[in-house]
Parts: sequence; C-alpha cells; structure tokens
Amino acid sequence: MSWLLVIVGAAVGAPLRYLTDRAVQARHDTVFPWGTFTVNVAASLVLGLLTGAVTAGAASSRLALLVGTGLCGALSTYSTFSYETLRLVEDGSRLLAAANALGSVLAAFGAAVLGVAVARAVWG
Repeated sequence: MSWLLVIVGAAVGAPLRYLTDRAVQARHDTVFPWGTFTVNVAASLVLGLLTGAVTAGAASSRLALLVGTGLCGALSTYSTFSYETLRLVEDGSRLLAAANALGSVLAAFGAAVLGVAVARAVWG
C-alpha cells in the first residue's frame, strides 16, 4: 500500500513541477532557469516542514510517503537542474551556471532548514 501513496503524490508533483516551471520561466526574460530553481526550493521547504512535523509526531509516516517521497520527489528535479547548469556552461554563461549551482544548493538547503525550524516552532 505504501507504493500507492508514493504514486499518488508523484502524480500530483510531476505536473505541478512542469506547470510551475513554465509559469515562472514565462515571467522572466533570461536564460537563468528560474522555474527549476523555484520548484526545487519550494519542494525543499515543504520537505523540511514535513520532516519537522513527522519528527514532532504531528504527521504520520504515511503522509511522509505521500507528500515527501511522492509529491516532493516529483516536484523537485536534480536532473533538470544539472542539465540546465551544464547548458549554461556550454552556452558560455559560466557566471550564471555558477550562480545557479551555488544558489540552488544554498537556497534549497536554507528552505529545508527553515521548514524544519518552523515545524519545530509550531509542533515542537
């Protein structure tokens, strides 16, 4: 039954990733991959909140499978992040590639830490 929770979460997360990526990128006239940046940071924040809630006993392991593994797993995208960073390098935008790599990792990590801290403050 656990696999079904992951599938349902991913069935929501994957189209949400695509639609969010397209909507965000359409608002920016730049080669910087703002859409992918946004979904990765958002997924990290949600996963941080969920992790904090599960650790505090305010959320179940089943919710962690549905939202954490399923939704967040499909919402975030390491492969697209890697591809877009490589594409920036190949197009000669090395500074943007470095900003994407460093900014994405720091922002996603910060969002996860913030999510856990908020969950601990609320349920801790």
